[in-house]
Amino acid sequence: MSDSLLFQPYQLGKITLTNRVVMAPLTRNRAAAGLVPGPFAAEYYAQRASAGLIIAEATQVSAQAQGYQDTPGIYTDEQVAGWRKVTDAVHAKGGRIFLQIWHTGRVSNVAVQPGGQAPVAPSAIKAETKTFVGGTFADVSEPRALRLDEIPGIVADFRKAAANAIRAGFDGVEVHGANGYLLEQFAKDGANQRQDEYGGSIQNRARLLLEVVAAVTEEIGADRTGVRISPVSPANGISDSDPQALYDHIVAELDKLAPVYLHVIEGATGGPRDVAPFDFAALRKLFSRTYIANNGYDGETAEQALAGGAADLIAFGHDYVANPDLVERLKAGIPFAQLNRETLYGGGAEGYTDYPVHAPAD
Repeated sequence: MSDSLLFQPYQLGKITLTNRVVMAPLTRNRAAAGLVPGPFAAEYYAQRASAGLIIAEATQVSAQAQGYQDTPGIYTDEQVAGWRKVTDAVHAKGGRIFLQIWHTGRVSNVAVQPGGQAPVAPSAIKAETKTFVGGTFADVSEPRALRLDEIPGIVADFRKAAANAIRAGFDGVEVHGANGYLLEQFAKDGANQRQDEYGGSIQNRARLLLEVVAAVTEEIGADRTGVRISPVSPANGISDSDPQALYDHIVAELDKLAPVYLHVIEGATGGPRDVAPFDFAALRKLFSRTYIANNGYDGETAEQALAGGAADLIAFGHDYVANPDLVERLKAGIPFAQLNRETLYGGGAEGYTDYPVHAPAD
């Protein structure tokens, strides 16, 4: 497959990717004290630098934004310095790396909230999901609804996080608007029952996501800003009564803001692609820049999507955990190694930086 479209260079805004393989963001719960990237993070990402683009793990924009134990932040100088070690290591290998920035909203637990306070959400509706705290999976806590006067602070946190990511040496950021976290909680009516300008109509529910993207593009440039969405994924107990209308609106409005890419989880996150009816091709037509397709792709289906114009780049998620040489395996048609799920979240080097690369035949 070495002559396929998947391995051709691609111009993403002002940066050139060596291929069209994207490493999707993967939460690994290995941050050190101060929620700084852990001691093996630079090695972990550098091992995977042959990806055309790495999107580093979801990283909270504030202390309030945390939902899981040992996930890194990007809101302190110490965290920025920790991430600089990662970006330097990736760039030394010729790689490109964006940082996914997030606020988990109601997908959190009082154990990781400042002062043990309740998590925040658009409405005081508890998510039907669990989070990872105390070394195990536990129910999320009952959230409280954000006051109207608090919402500008959320936007400001994303803006500052984006600026900090650039200070840390990232090539750009990905705004996390997917998987049932805060920005998607506002967008979807299963989680948002507000009666103010951030609730009710599709236009109102989409407002926070669009305000965040506008602030980030203003701060660091649209060519350094990507956005991730998951229109029909039920991840973290999220739902919407009319996702097609909602995301047709969101993507049309995003296109006006001109982020450099749209990263779309097609179907259920890490699950079936046909979880609910949805016309992803319509989103592709509504967005005039780079479209990253994600969910269940292999070398063959990735090539088909690129050749048919259904996507510009293809993201691979959990396959990257056990396959630091995933690009090389795709090129050679070598089967993927299987990840050890027992070491996926938390811990040290085991199940993180100790997966071997494929040894070529003599």
